[in-house]
Amino acid sequence: MKPIALEETLSLADYERVRPRLRPLFIHEKERRRLAVGAHLTLLFENAQTVWYQVHEMIRVEKITSREAIQHELDTYNELIPGPGELSATLLIEYADIAERDIALRRLIGLERHLWIVLIGERLPVKFDERQVSAEQVSAVQFVKFPLGGTRPERFQEIAARGEVAIEADHPSLAARAVITGPIGAALTEDLFQS
Repeated sequence: MKPIALEETLSLADYERVRPRLRPLFIHEKERRRLAVGAHLTLLFENAQTVWYQVHEMIRVEKITSREAIQHELDTYNELIPGPGELSATLLIEYADIAERDIALRRLIGLERHLWIVLIGERLPVKFDERQVSAEQVSAVQFVKFPLGGTRPERFQEIAARGEVAIEADHPSLAARAVITGPIGAALTEDLFQS
């Protein structure tokens, strides 16, 4: 997938004008890309469309108008677009109680060594953004990539349809597993065909 170029962005005024029409479409797209892995991990799988929307929402919230500031947002969020042979996601570590979350984020140090994508029983490590890894605590929002070890889009589609693709966490403080199949499997297959 190609990164989003500055020329592909809308002005703040133009985005405000079309947002009521676009927002429900993007919310639907994000929902079909959401995967709960146990009770506390959620993956939001990203592609060029979800990143385009996120950039525009940041421009809107922060009232960004300068080309340089918009380019900075693009540079930041374009990193979420998956490259060939990989998937990309925003990982959310979620706890309803803030105090419980703070304790959990300290307990989950090392999570970057305990999250996997599993393809027909083969575990492949997830790549975390090293800039977000800390020895004190885990960030509640992480950007992660899933290298698929040369798995072709057709093969991914086939094994996802059979329920043989999963995300697995095996951290001593958090163990969970979720299968990628159905609508999310179809969405991620589309991404792989586009990379």
